[in-house]
Amino acid sequence: MTTNGVAGLTTGGAKRGTDADAERNEPGKEAETVRGTAGQPGAVGRDVVTGTVVFDALGGPEVLSVRQLPLRTPAAGEVLVRVEALGVNRAEALFRSGGYYYLPTLPGSRLGYEAAGVVEAVGEEVTRFRAGDAVLTGPGIEMSAQGVYAERVVLPEDSVVRRPAGVDAVAGAASWLAYSTAYGGLLETGGLRPGDVVLITAASSGVGIAALQTAARIGAVPVAVTRTVRKREALFTAGAAHIVVTGEEDTVASVKALTGGLGADLLFDAVGGAGLAGLATALRVDGTVVVYGWLDGTSSVMPMNWPLTVRGYANQALSGSAPGRRRIDAWLASGLRDGTLRPVIAEEFEGLASMPDAHRRLEENRHTGKLVVRLS
Repeated sequence: MTTNGVAGLTTGGAKRGTDADAERNEPGKEAETVRGTAGQPGAVGRDVVTGTVVFDALGGPEVLSVRQLPLRTPAAGEVLVRVEALGVNRAEALFRSGGYYYLPTLPGSRLGYEAAGVVEAVGEEVTRFRAGDAVLTGPGIEMSAQGVYAERVVLPEDSVVRRPAGVDAVAGAASWLAYSTAYGGLLETGGLRPGDVVLITAASSGVGIAALQTAARIGAVPVAVTRTVRKREALFTAGAAHIVVTGEEDTVASVKALTGGLGADLLFDAVGGAGLAGLATALRVDGTVVVYGWLDGTSSVMPMNWPLTVRGYANQALSGSAPGRRRIDAWLASGLRDGTLRPVIAEEFEGLASMPDAHRRLEENRHTGKLVVRLS
């Protein structure tokens, strides 16, 4: 285990283009085909189409393709968003391959729920947005029907949140899901407090880095768990106070040594599976486990080192309510504004046609931070 004296934050990373321009479908019609003024309902021409990523069968990244789909007029309570950047998330890869908690509707399923963009038009009864507003997507999106991997997308008003001032599209596309999950899982569900030691698995993921920064922001002690020493320095830079490399040391023994034999207060786990029971023994008596993912792919084994609280966190339970979205938005905006929350961009890809490459990179598990696809 290694310890960080001062945990800095970082953005930046590699930028990846694609030489597949010749294979791209023609982009959707330009903004002038969308009629709408600030605060007024918008209409879309009958023949307008928009480039959209779809898939017809479960499988690897190769099942993804770009098609031109009709772009309908926003109905009452809906918002039309021109997408500028897309966050690529583990849940989307699971959905594409059939491993998510609900299955896609095939053929012709859409994909994706995290985008940054600009409102182009609104339907009747929309009160919180108007044309020209910079926004993020995320809450309550059913990916088969509403997936946001597209040049333009029509969504319910409640699935759109205002992008914090001063945040560009790439940072925005890397922010909402990661920081809402970290906030909801650690603070609202896990009850993390200043001085608490929190063990964070899958620490190099977008949510993992958001959890490191969220814990540090409130004065807790974030301990990153990673499988390889190669990611150590990047995790220190991202905000970890201590790092446990599972390939080199005994995780439970290292955490016990760090805490004077007491154990960590909270385990924030994205992996689950048979290893959960053993990892939970790194907690103190009456500690808390918050499981928010199942990357292991097998059934989790219930920890038996009681007394212990085990909670499963579903982001929709918090973001699906107006009060929950208000708290998430306040946390995210204030953290981005004061610099304590800064998304780490591992790599940028260009255009919808690069989405299979982005998914391949995601599944290599070699990156630290968030993968983002820019639409220009």
